[in-house]
Amino acid sequence: MTQVPHPSQRASRPDRLPLAGLLALGAAGFITIMTEALPAGILPAMGGDLGVTESAAGQTVTVYAIGSAIAAVPLTAVTIGWARRRLLLFAIAGFAIANTITAVSNSYALTLAARFVAGVVAGLLWALLAGYARRMVAPHQRGKAMAIAMAGTPLALSVGVPAGTFLAGLVGWRHTFGIMTVLTLVLIGWVLAAVPGFPGQTEDARLPLRRTIVIPGVAAVLFVTLTFVLAHNILYTYVAPYLAPLGLADRVDAVLLTFGVVSLLSIWFTGIVIDRYPRQLTIASCTLFAVAALALGLLAATPWFVFASAAVWGLAFGGAATLLQTASAEAAGAAGDVAQSLVVTCWNIGIAGGGIIGGLLLSGVGPASLPWAALVLLIPALVVTVSARRHGFPGLRGGNDIARQPPSSTPATRPATRSLRHGVE
Repeated sequence: MTQVPHPSQRASRPDRLPLAGLLALGAAGFITIMTEALPAGILPAMGGDLGVTESAAGQTVTVYAIGSAIAAVPLTAVTIGWARRRLLLFAIAGFAIANTITAVSNSYALTLAARFVAGVVAGLLWALLAGYARRMVAPHQRGKAMAIAMAGTPLALSVGVPAGTFLAGLVGWRHTFGIMTVLTLVLIGWVLAAVPGFPGQTEDARLPLRRTIVIPGVAAVLFVTLTFVLAHNILYTYVAPYLAPLGLADRVDAVLLTFGVVSLLSIWFTGIVIDRYPRQLTIASCTLFAVAALALGLLAATPWFVFASAAVWGLAFGGAATLLQTASAEAAGAAGDVAQSLVVTCWNIGIAGGGIIGGLLLSGVGPASLPWAALVLLIPALVVTVSARRHGFPGLRGGNDIARQPPSSTPATRPATRSLRHGVE
């Protein structure tokens, strides 16, 4: 049965990106990251109002990551047949509810529950965004579409969270979460106006989880995602205690600003060239991060080396989400949404694992061990990226990116992929 295209679908042309719709997806990612990370900047005020310690208030971030990690795969599997826009709106509405409860709750337990729910819908949304952006454009524009849809992540980390922390100091943390709710309601209207609707997968087109994992290339992408994000969070979570012994305790904000600004430049550059050089960009990302970690381990006694390393780190990290989710979607083909849910799970395991492993290293060995631990993880990530030339992180063939070719991993994926591209199911 052929779907009647949404107006924004009809307006889209192979040479014209549907920017309004893609930016709405980017705004959804921005809201997601803001909801996740904002408590990190307001822990003293949040803990004081809820009558708990800063450490306990910090668990509002932990339960969010746990919710995303455990819910992404099962929720994606359960909702795989839902109409895509309805599912997107459902996830965004979950943020409005969770942030509203967080803004008004005087109970620590209720706040934790609201944060867990926010993490659950975040896992669903992240699994949905990549496939959604790719279906809105022609095959040769999928990389650019992904870059726009993923731009909300570095924007939230580099600008949104510091601005939200500043705003919380002016109007209070509860009002800041209330403003997040208002922005989420505006986003719902934006999605209704600009984002096209797509059907979910039919029963016969769905691949079970176990078959998705064994599609050639998917496991390689998941491994690189886990090791890369784990390395990042070992360093990023404990950047303040790492910088303190170096005499940079009062420059943490400047170091993070350097990282954030270069991350924005990275995702802009990634969006320009990803459709032509996805493999080269991913190899460069792992390599640059490894170089930054090595420099932080060897040359951290010199302050300007720390800032230079933060810039290289930001260059490596900014486009990583786009590169890894694009690689996953291309490898998985019609099983892309399930593969994306696995990427989300690995990403959140990396966040939680980085906090745990980094904390153990910090208390057991000392802050100087953090960049070396990151480097140990990045070496196998780089090796797997380089090795997965045929599947996972393919290169160029005859002037055309292999990633543009229809997936050939299993016969079951080919007809489903063809029907998705024509909007017919």
